[in-house]
Amino acid sequence: MTYILDKPKDQRLVHSSINWQKFKLLQEIFADSPGVRLAYYKGEVEILTVSPDHESISRMITGLLIIYFLEKEIEFNPLGSCTQEKEDEVSAQADESFAIGSSTSTTPNLAIEVIFTSGSERKLNRYQVLGVPEVWFWEDGLLKLYHLDESGYQQIEQSEVLHDLDINLLSRCLMMASKVEALKAFKRGL
Repeated sequence: MTYILDKPKDQRLVHSSINWQKFKLLQEIFADSPGVRLAYYKGEVEILTVSPDHESISRMITGLLIIYFLEKEIEFNPLGSCTQEKEDEVSAQADESFAIGSSTSTTPNLAIEVIFTSGSERKLNRYQVLGVPEVWFWEDGLLKLYHLDESGYQQIEQSEVLHDLDINLLSRCLMMASKVEALKAFKRGL
């Protein structure tokens, strides 16, 4: 008998009416759990376990952006999924994040979320409280970009943080089957 296992999918659990102190206890409990991301916003806790596909897309975005930074000679600090918090209000872990223009900054200018379940609008609220200037969502092969202004996040077609980055080229390369060919094609396209 042959069994065909489904590919692991992201798992998402949301629970309401949690205070900041209970959330901090949950963070301690999950501190040594790789592949688990926790977020908090206005009493709501999100626990997300990420799949290998999720991590693959996330790491490829980072790899492609590092090529971009190198080719354009832009200083950056890759912050990955570093937790960003505003006590008693919000805690977020982007899939990838970058401080751009200063290699020592620990505050991201850009947060990137890979979405396999749902929650992009909910996540924008968190990043707005944290003051992250730009947030990207990769979902179903497409990148959606949002820039923060005085009225909140507005969807944009072109990055304002990385103003000369070809988003269509980045998206095409992310969907290529060969990671090596994707990196080569991206570098050639710059």
